[in-house]
Amino acid sequence: MKYVIVLGDGMADEPIEALGGKTPLAFAKTPMIDQLAQTGEVGLAKTIPTGMKPGSDTANLAVLGYDPEKYYSGRSPLEALSIGVPMQATDIALRCNTVTLSDEPGVPYAERTIIDHSADEISTADAAQLIEAVRPVFENETYQFYVGTSYRHCLIWAGGVVQDITPPHDILGKVIGDYLPEDLKLRAMMEQSFDILDNHPLNVARAKAGKNKANSLWFWGAGTKPALSSFTEKTGKRGAMISAVDLLKGIAVGAGMQVLEVEGATGGLTTNYEGKAAAAAKALLEDGNDFAYIHVEAPDEMGHQGSVENKVKAIEYLDGRVIRPLYDALTASGEDFRMLILPDHPTPIRLRTHIGDPVPYLLYDSTAKLGTGALYNEASAQQTGVYIEKGYTLIDHLFER
Repeated sequence: MKYVIVLGDGMADEPIEALGGKTPLAFAKTPMIDQLAQTGEVGLAKTIPTGMKPGSDTANLAVLGYDPEKYYSGRSPLEALSIGVPMQATDIALRCNTVTLSDEPGVPYAERTIIDHSADEISTADAAQLIEAVRPVFENETYQFYVGTSYRHCLIWAGGVVQDITPPHDILGKVIGDYLPEDLKLRAMMEQSFDILDNHPLNVARAKAGKNKANSLWFWGAGTKPALSSFTEKTGKRGAMISAVDLLKGIAVGAGMQVLEVEGATGGLTTNYEGKAAAAAKALLEDGNDFAYIHVEAPDEMGHQGSVENKVKAIEYLDGRVIRPLYDALTASGEDFRMLILPDHPTPIRLRTHIGDPVPYLLYDSTAKLGTGALYNEASAQQTGVYIEKGYTLIDHLFER
């Protein structure tokens, strides 16, 4: 038996008037998912424990079978694992976003508005130039910067203290003053980064091209060095991770899973969906893995952008360009398989940020009928009455046959 999790990050949502009162998941044309749901089990799972912040970090840990209340030590340390950052026990890792702030002349930094947490999903190459621009000013024995992917980078603070700083995607469209770090040095670096980056030649060119400037750093997601138990020892399964996002790669590194790089995987709407499906098929059918985890970031990014149309597109791409080809490859191979499809958390268009509500899941088994033909969407999942209170046990349900 082979096992697959296909995770559409932030895919769950709320009913939207523009979609006739349907959610993007219910509105999207998903013939492959609809087919699997005819014989699959549909239900709800609580991936965010009560009292924890609804992040992709805690939620994806839970989906992979790690109790967030036991294993979570911060988001950025997991991302640091993925890019090979040598953390010490006394280090603090912080996510370092390259964000877009309003750039009116003469406005104090604290009175600026955050426009875009991703600077139009800036490329890694462009972001690296901007990180290089701040390094000579900020780096020393205490503070070290590491380039990650797209707008997602890492700051290591030697001997630092964990700070609770608001994620930039939670305050889009708001004035930033009330959300700046309490630590004066972190705050000063963020403020000075605007002075360095706003008129950087790369940002001048981006503005002329109609793109958002990446004109400030934003620190958040602080935490200490993580310690995950081995996925193989915990489950008895050899697993592979396919994701464009450093967070997911870092979880996989910490869990001792294989991390597969897919050319053209960006974490955005234009990611290489087919490449992810092909990588999973190869991992399972040729490379001896028992389990593959395919993470697709696009629905979450479209939720943060507030784009109804593109969130629907992302879900349809997930269905037709990831799930369909992977299903076809596994079926053609003659291998028995079980496939779990779900989001990690909702990212409602209305809010443009995460919430901790339970998420709908679909479990398909190529050898058995598991359900009663329910549709796969939020309302249908709730109506089935199937509910997994401890989300980190859902993977045990996947592996039980």
